[in-house]
Amino acid sequence: MGTLQDLLNRLWRDYSALNPQAERIHSLLQARGEIITNDHIAFRTFAHAGMDIHAMAAPYVALGYRPGGSYVFKEKKLTAVHYRHPDPAQPKVFISQIHLDQLNRGARSLLLSLINQIPQEFLAGWDWSAGGRPWQLDFSAYEALERESEYAAWMSAFGFRANHFTVFANALRTFPGLAELNLFLKANGFRLNASGGEIKGDASLYLEQSSTLANQVDAAFNDGVHRIPGCYYEFARRYPMPNGELFQGFNDKSADKIFESTDRKPG
Repeated sequence: MGTLQDLLNRLWRDYSALNPQAERIHSLLQARGEIITNDHIAFRTFAHAGMDIHAMAAPYVALGYRPGGSYVFKEKKLTAVHYRHPDPAQPKVFISQIHLDQLNRGARSLLLSLINQIPQEFLAGWDWSAGGRPWQLDFSAYEALERESEYAAWMSAFGFRANHFTVFANALRTFPGLAELNLFLKANGFRLNASGGEIKGDASLYLEQSSTLANQVDAAFNDGVHRIPGCYYEFARRYPMPNGELFQGFNDKSADKIFESTDRKPG
């Protein structure tokens, strides 16, 4: 088993290759003298034996992470758990899963056909959360899944990897808040997820979040290459709770809208 830093570095390399806007945002912020801190990394998986939240979290738990909160996204047929490391300098890990038994028969059958292609040795690796897509896929299957669940479609195309990283906005010195950061990003040509407003949440919930829209990337399918939404970059600003401690959890309603950053037709 490798180190946590090894795994985080691998995840970042894979993520930034799929989402080149992340490196560009880093360059723009660093040009202002900013030092970027990562708030959390988000993963997607299936609520299926051997690859559910607890299975994906196992290597992170072995590296010191502990559960910090659980969440339900009823309309999207998802549940999630976030994990925290005792070292506050390490990013939180947010793992969500889609429940196949809540999808229509066609989508469930398509996803099971993908799961059945996963080699046994793939899930035996300690770092399979960064393993990518271990199955073949027709573009027509991707489109069919997209009609039922954007989340399922994204999983079918990209497999197991970081869906997004998150800038901890509290650590930025040249932006008073997310509103100013969002203006800066838009002025530099980035499109933001406006579903539910550009800023999801507020100080009363102890958390504000915003995100770019996912880059369009070339993805390989059995019938050729197609351009689809890949990964996005999130920004989180946290507020102190009444006890004075900075809130470290997540808000179900805000996260529900953040998921839509990978929609082909975002709200």
